[in-house]
Amino acid sequence: MSNIVVSDGQPHPLGATISEGGCNFAVHCPSADGVELCLFKKDTEEQLAVISMPAKTGKIWHCWLDNIQAGQLYGYRVIGENHVHMGQKFDYQKLLIDPYAKALSRPAVWNKTQYEGDSQHMIPKGIVQNLESKVQDSAKPDIPLDQTVIYEAHVKGLTQLHPDVPDQYKGKFLGVCHPAVISHLKSLGVTTIQLMPVAAFMPEPYITNKGLTNYWGYNPINYFCPEPRYAVEDGVAEFKSMVNTLHESGLEVILDVVFNHTAEGDVVGPLLSFKGFDNSSFYLFDRNEYGAVDYNKYVNNSGCGNSVNTAFPYVLKMVMDALRYWTSEMGVDGFRFDLAASLGRDPYEFSSLSGFFRTIRQDPVLIKSKLIAEPWDIGHGGYRLGQFPSNWLECNDKYRDTVRAFWRGNKGHTSDFATRLLGSRDVFPKEARSILTSVNNVSYHDGFTLHDLVSYSERHNEANGEQNRDGHGHNVSANYGVEGPSTDIKILSMRERQKRNLFATLMLSQGIPHILGGDEISRTQQGNNNAYCQDNEISWFDWSLNQQKQDFLTFCQQAISLRKSSPILNHLNLEDDGYSLGHNVEKINWYRPDGERKLEYDWQNHNNQAFAVELCGPQGAEISHHEHWLLIFNASDHDVRFHLPSLAANMGWKIMLDTRYERWSEQPSVLIKQVHMQAFKSICVFKCSVDY
Repeated sequence: MSNIVVSDGQPHPLGATISEGGCNFAVHCPSADGVELCLFKKDTEEQLAVISMPAKTGKIWHCWLDNIQAGQLYGYRVIGENHVHMGQKFDYQKLLIDPYAKALSRPAVWNKTQYEGDSQHMIPKGIVQNLESKVQDSAKPDIPLDQTVIYEAHVKGLTQLHPDVPDQYKGKFLGVCHPAVISHLKSLGVTTIQLMPVAAFMPEPYITNKGLTNYWGYNPINYFCPEPRYAVEDGVAEFKSMVNTLHESGLEVILDVVFNHTAEGDVVGPLLSFKGFDNSSFYLFDRNEYGAVDYNKYVNNSGCGNSVNTAFPYVLKMVMDALRYWTSEMGVDGFRFDLAASLGRDPYEFSSLSGFFRTIRQDPVLIKSKLIAEPWDIGHGGYRLGQFPSNWLECNDKYRDTVRAFWRGNKGHTSDFATRLLGSRDVFPKEARSILTSVNNVSYHDGFTLHDLVSYSERHNEANGEQNRDGHGHNVSANYGVEGPSTDIKILSMRERQKRNLFATLMLSQGIPHILGGDEISRTQQGNNNAYCQDNEISWFDWSLNQQKQDFLTFCQQAISLRKSSPILNHLNLEDDGYSLGHNVEKINWYRPDGERKLEYDWQNHNNQAFAVELCGPQGAEISHHEHWLLIFNASDHDVRFHLPSLAANMGWKIMLDTRYERWSEQPSVLIKQVHMQAFKSICVFKCSVDY
């Protein structure tokens, strides 16, 4: 490459930036004695040139290269002393990935023999991008929170076994936007697909050495690059094409992002990128009894070996640049932040006024993005449910555990269940937080699927190779007679009813419903509640449907439709809640089965497992659409005779949903006036209707 002309270039923007005549390279590396830019051949990754970067401005090394075009492969080597006691881990033998690279040449796979000594052959190379030539963004759907129904899925798991997705697109971004997949999502009624991590990652060495992999992808090596495993040829263009196609179908895209740790691990972990440029600033370190930093001990709030120091200015800028890039350039609609409590540490203790929260709140690009927090990490004081800023949504584990316990039949949970049903206002108080703040789920990727939740009492993670010690032990699950698969009709019937109860509760609860992808088609992981390392049929969707699975899918579709049809069911707005103006509920009444109003004693009654709630919308000449609902819940093991609230002479209660029926078409359409026999472990939803 003798025709390359090197000049100083500019310190900003960071990364590799194509413009007329060449490319500017800039990388943050404050303490190095020198930085070398290495260029590689596109097809073989053979090294073509090594350029000593001629300029440094502050903490940034930079240069301009003439005649560099899009598609050029590159990486960096750093020259400097390896002063571990000062936090410096420079190693010239380690090729480093540009933290601001926008694409990588191939997936990152740990290989000890290729890493020892010179790591060039193990490390994927950055690819210079000409973003102006990529697919242009289509209009974003901009779905209101009260209409949002989230569907969590893995790019490969969703598409790998789909019979209509072409082989070349299975497990790829282009498979996610295949018409058959979109048709399923639209017919289900979800509005937003939340993709598990799509940024470039590397499976942990200990997992790779066991012959497994980090299938989920929560082990990042770069925050800008689409994961090459999910690309056919051009990950950037294909990701944008996926987003645009989903947008054109009216579906939003939320990304699960991991800014709390990286794949570089602890003090013995590999140098892949961040460690090799500025280890002491990029990560958090323990302090000794005198307050001095111990650079041999990484803070591990993530449980993955290290914690990213988002309080450091450069790291905060990089995270914000990444969020803006995925939003503006790649077109996504929002983010779910893994272990988001770590982002609120400034740097060691959590604060809702941390620099990260303040910065993201004032950002004009991110102002309309949906922001979802996993509101905890495993560090000191890491459980922060309800303590995030008011512009954030929060995954609500209290909702998950309470709903599971109530339907399993655990006594003493009725009052807590009622609180979760109406928006968990004990956690997200009126005036301060929207009733839509709670992201409700009964199943998530890190736990049992819905089908396994009613099929297994214990986890079965033997395939993970850790003697079934991994994964959460507190599952609040039940098998209803036998562990795992069964042919007993009574057991199968109860399991299906419980699935309907759990899913219906999710749709009837105030907040944002979160569905684990595949639950609607009764996906099983064979009792594995921590399938992070299972890139196989344990994790992939089985799209084959028998009659039982089809019946449950139809139920899910109808339950979602019912929720979306009612302003009260999807966004109950009380008059005494000053968070927003207006209200759509005149009164809420709670009833015992005998028809009497529930008193404080009734809520404290340990054996109380059945109740009803009446939601009465405003009435009057100016009200064009009056809603009046009655929801009955019976988690006990016996049928309960319910006395319904009285209505006007020409009115009656029409059943809109009844979980006792296996098929939606079997639900009765008659109006009920006074008494209803509520089946054991079931929900019945009534709507006030005129008796013609």
